[in-house]
Amino acid sequence: MSLKDRLKAEIAQGGPIPVADYMVRCLHDPRDGYYATRPAIGGGGDFVTAPMVSQMFGELIGLWCVETWARLGRPERFRLVEMGPGDGTLMSDLLRAVKLAPEFTAAADLWLVETSDPLKAAQGEKLSGAQWADTLDGVPDGAPVILVANELFDCLPIRQFVQTPGGWVERLVGLTPDGELTFGLAPSEHGQAPEDGAMVLEVSPAQEALAAALAERVTRDGGAALVIDYGRDQPEFGDTLQALKGHEKLGPLDAPGMSDLTAHVDFPALLTAAREAGAETAGPVPQGLFLGRLGIQHRAEALIAARPDRSMVVGRQLARLVAPDQMGELFKAMCIAQPGFAAPGFE
Repeated sequence: MSLKDRLKAEIAQGGPIPVADYMVRCLHDPRDGYYATRPAIGGGGDFVTAPMVSQMFGELIGLWCVETWARLGRPERFRLVEMGPGDGTLMSDLLRAVKLAPEFTAAADLWLVETSDPLKAAQGEKLSGAQWADTLDGVPDGAPVILVANELFDCLPIRQFVQTPGGWVERLVGLTPDGELTFGLAPSEHGQAPEDGAMVLEVSPAQEALAAALAERVTRDGGAALVIDYGRDQPEFGDTLQALKGHEKLGPLDAPGMSDLTAHVDFPALLTAAREAGAETAGPVPQGLFLGRLGIQHRAEALIAARPDRSMVVGRQLARLVAPDQMGELFKAMCIAQPGFAAPGFE
């Protein structure tokens, strides 16, 4: 029985479920969840992440890590952590770049936080000497942390609320009269349907909890966490839940477990959660600006000088990462760090 059929049977028996619960099932159901069983990243898959666009992305994140380590006082031992490492491309490019700083490499204790067995296998093929944990808590404490999370927060579950004449009501996943999945609203004492063009409010306790956990970790043990993702840098309304399959957008209810489900990251909420947990924060700044400050233009010029025949390719990759109408504006970078830390790229 497919995940869709199982969800329909469970909802028929137990009633509608929140959008957050639906996302968790679609992405992490042990039998049929997208990340648990069939993550497809890359040109031939369902979506492409920045590290797959160009080696420049991972290399510059590597330089950010080295500069962060230097500003932390060059600790003799620290945890180099990536959460949600995808197929390992970012960390592979990062580690190649940091070979220019052998003291950094010698001090780094490499950890990957990953729950997907297929992705762990892909990471293992690219990264030797890595250690895995299912959660941040699984990474040993007692040493400073330099952590990277690229396109992780957008996969964390969200709750959606819809404005009705009687107030805000939570959106649920239920069934139509003929038994198909559909969006509906939780019952309210007013029982009023939303008006046309009603506002949708998205909140993510999961995103906020992870930001707070990162803050607590770097505040306690020292260090900094770099978060890069797509989302909003100011509070706003809107339905951003989307499904991707074969680089095409589907309806979020169309193919449970067969497509990737994401939503925009609420950066203001992450900043608030991190600060309330005692951390220093920086950003968010647009990805294009952040990579520009790290020197992506110079890196592109160096790659073209080494391989003039690839100048058009490198130019397209550069535009994809930094152009405002591509990844440059929608994607943003922020830092959660130990108190008093001045994060590189955010000055």
